[in-house]
Amino acid sequence: QHERSLSMHAAFTASAPQDAVPVYLFTEESWEAGAADLSAGHKAFAEAQGFKAGAGQTVLLAGKDGALGGVLFGLGNGQDALGVAALSSGLPAGAYRVADRPKAMSFASIAAGWADGAYRFDAYLNEKALPPTLALDAADDPDALSREADAIRILRDMVNTPAGDMTPAAIHGEVSAMAEAFGATLEAAIGDELLKQNYHMVPAVGRAATEAPRMLELTWGDAKHPELAIVGKGVAFDSGGLNIKTGDFMRIMKKDMGGAAHAIALARLVMGANLPVHLKLYVP
Repeated sequence: QHERSLSMHAAFTASAPQDAVPVYLFTEESWEAGAADLSAGHKAFAEAQGFKAGAGQTVLLAGKDGALGGVLFGLGNGQDALGVAALSSGLPAGAYRVADRPKAMSFASIAAGWADGAYRFDAYLNEKALPPTLALDAADDPDALSREADAIRILRDMVNTPAGDMTPAAIHGEVSAMAEAFGATLEAAIGDELLKQNYHMVPAVGRAATEAPRMLELTWGDAKHPELAIVGKGVAFDSGGLNIKTGDFMRIMKKDMGGAAHAIALARLVMGANLPVHLKLYVP
């Protein structure tokens, strides 16, 4: 199997710099119990703002020389595992660290929510977004958290890409690049080859498109290990032809390849973690 070292996800940093802004996460219950790590001045300021740790409530605390000195964020009842997304989506660029959090909330949930909120689809922008970065502790397996966030980013980028660009060939390109990066084998049946291999429904759906339909099969890992098959529908939406859908449903048809995007992201996670499986990824 092929090991690949991945760079840290854009919304994470491997260690907290000295000027990282502390983030205090509270449920309504933990706020009522008392915020021991906050200064009396910051507590008074939060109370003056009406902060009660309701879901999404945010208070920015002033630091020295007018710099941002801390962030209070409310998680409500604490049941939303990705609740921190509402925080990272609105914070300015800079480094942050979790200074306090409810014991019942795992750091993995916080990191996943942070990356989710910090995501921006900027593939077509000259100036790329600068997300707020969260410091990951070595004890929380930062490599695994970064791999998951990066796989989700690729998934969302694929789904968000307009149908005119996320074509069958483009999906093929994503899988091909992934196969090369992880040392996997990729076989592709394209056009008339599909009929020879008895894949009749794939060309039946895609034969009128500008690009030839295809069936992709990626193989990775030791054949002696348990086999894991992942299948994701990659029907790329062709905007030509007759619209027979009711209402506004035609607009979301570009997401019809979301099954393939999820399957590709999951395959990345499996290979990136070097799991002891014999992976088969199928993308029609």
